[in-house]
Amino acid sequence: MWVFSASGCRWLGAGGSLAAAVGGWFAGTLPVRGGWGLWERHGPAPAVAGALLAYLGLTLLVAAWWRYGVLLGREARGGNGKAVGGGASAGSGEAVRGGVLGTLVCWTVPLLLAPPLYSADVYSYVAQGAMVLEGHDVYGAGPSVLGPGDLGAEAAASVGGHWTDTPAPYGPAFLLLAAAVVKLTGGAVVPAVLGMRLIALGALALAAWAVRGLGGGPGGRAGALWLAVLNPLFLIHVVGGTHNDGLMIGLVLGGVLLATRGRWVLGSVLVGLAVMVKSPAAVALLFIGVMVARRDGGGARGLVKGLVLPGAVAGAVAAGATLLAGTGFGWLRTQSVAGTIHTALSVTSDLGLGLGLLLADDPDPVKDLVQKLGLAAALVLIAVLAWRSWRGLLDPVLGLGLSLVALVALSPMVQPWYLLWGTAVVASVAWYGRAGQVLAVLSAALVYETAPSGRTPWYGFAAAAVVAALGLLWARREPWRAGAAEDAGPVRAGSTGRPASS
Repeated sequence: MWVFSASGCRWLGAGGSLAAAVGGWFAGTLPVRGGWGLWERHGPAPAVAGALLAYLGLTLLVAAWWRYGVLLGREARGGNGKAVGGGASAGSGEAVRGGVLGTLVCWTVPLLLAPPLYSADVYSYVAQGAMVLEGHDVYGAGPSVLGPGDLGAEAAASVGGHWTDTPAPYGPAFLLLAAAVVKLTGGAVVPAVLGMRLIALGALALAAWAVRGLGGGPGGRAGALWLAVLNPLFLIHVVGGTHNDGLMIGLVLGGVLLATRGRWVLGSVLVGLAVMVKSPAAVALLFIGVMVARRDGGGARGLVKGLVLPGAVAGAVAAGATLLAGTGFGWLRTQSVAGTIHTALSVTSDLGLGLGLLLADDPDPVKDLVQKLGLAAALVLIAVLAWRSWRGLLDPVLGLGLSLVALVALSPMVQPWYLLWGTAVVASVAWYGRAGQVLAVLSAALVYETAPSGRTPWYGFAAAAVVAALGLLWARREPWRAGAAEDAGPVRAGSTGRPASS
């Protein structure tokens, strides 16, 4: 049937994206005020109808994306267009591979003018940018300090409850961008949100460019783009929700791509900027260091060089961005503020809270201990993956992706879109493998966890569980087996840190 072809997937997904966007006009995270008559709340009945339409659209988008991935997986398994699946021709395989960027455009365009979807975080970004312009300490107070006559007051009124008094956990580079958007738009909600979405689109373009550069061969590039940026989790939360995680991911991928090409200094600059958006990007410096060490011969001198120099370059970038922004170094003390907010997706927070309720009158100390143990375990896993990469047993780019996945899994605060940190990196070198397939299933499931309004209702978790179960059954019936990129793993001595091709 046509709908199961690559072309059918493109238009089915575009229809799903459009329905999700239209539903968002009635059920999205609409501003409390300042919607200019465009983004206005319409009452309970239209909100319910909009939510149903948005969920239907999301399901169509996920189904189209999943089917597209199946086609790419069969193409990868057949190799060079020999067996696309279902008796399809090599020409059909070329259509599948060659249409990813066009499909990305078709799925992205409907989201461009929609109100914020699935999260109210963008209102925090605008408010924090306004705080910088108004001279408030963005690392000492939350958006609630903005008065009625201040820039960004309308955005501050729409910030989610527990974030109203929370200091910014973001770096000065991102706050400079947010401040620039507020200055250009006068802080009005609609144009300011659209300005932040332009930044998200730039992040999408940067990530797509870097993924194409890191992917091996035409088939590899198509599959990498499919998992990294065509991913509904990316489109819904980075484009629709305008989360700054997309900018962090794009800068990290760009920096890693430059490092694999021998331009590690410039790559470290980009990663330094990524750290000045969100601090978890710092993990990439360790793996750029691995690439530097291996390129220098892998001895003690190369190891010291790799451990010190990328971090020194990124540190200089961080210091420069902080001084330029004029916000001070308060970002160093606010990196843990998000961890004080309990999220149900954090395994360590859930386990710590459960143990605390069982073992103590006050569960918080036990919860804090379990969270710290989780982060310690993540650091150990990251160190092991870096060591294996340095020894030539693992592609450093794949090691970075798996490290970011481990960090998210053991973090004290986990949001659905955090999965993208590692998924985009893994996709760029090993989309067609066990890790890529599992991350695809998790992406399809977690996109349901949050409602269009930004809330996390019980039925979102139920839908995610159903999708995860179906996805794992599919993965068991049609497992993806990687070649050299993942299963073989070892890196040739003297290489730039990328694995030998099969």
